[in-house]
Amino acid sequence: MPPKNERIPRATIRRLAVYLQTLERMLGNDENLVSSESLSQACAVNASQIRKDLTYFGEFGVRGVGYDVGRLISSIKQSLHIDRPWNCALAGAGNLGRALLGHREFRQRHYNIVAVFDTDPEKIGKSVGGVEVSCSRRMAEVLAGKNVQLGIITTPPDTAQTVANYMIEAGIRGILNYASAHIFTPPDVPVENVDFFNHLYALSFSISSKNR
Repeated sequence: MPPKNERIPRATIRRLAVYLQTLERMLGNDENLVSSESLSQACAVNASQIRKDLTYFGEFGVRGVGYDVGRLISSIKQSLHIDRPWNCALAGAGNLGRALLGHREFRQRHYNIVAVFDTDPEKIGKSVGGVEVSCSRRMAEVLAGKNVQLGIITTPPDTAQTVANYMIEAGIRGILNYASAHIFTPPDVPVENVDFFNHLYALSFSISSKNR
């Protein structure tokens, strides 16, 4: 069921991802029905917030019965447009890039890394995770016809913007940036930044504040 309102709050999208992971675990444990209260406890999200989030995408659940877990999973995946495969390009064949290539959940969740790029001559031409590493400067050429819409950057900070430019030129429509550097893209190419240190700084502050 498509969203009733295209202007869905970003926080709602993030919570939907949490609901989805929780529901998949429930289904794996043969739990086929779940109430908003039970889902609330499992996700640490207020039950009324869960009901509000789900109304963006249609009417779910039966009062007094709950939600059909399988149907809700299917509906959330369709709403998030993850009910189909997404081809990805990875830039940066270092330790982090190799770890992501070996992460089995990427393919399980239909995110297929079909091309890998680097600027290191020692890595170019070698196979990483079953994918040959190509020169980043050849990105547009290598990606032609592969229907790759998502890019993942795991390069050092000083090369992140250059790689992002290559991705944009190659037709990449969204970038997941693991590099600890801000990158600039056109308005129609969204960027999600994953900076481990931001989270570590927040944890350090929270722990220190409690000990004062």
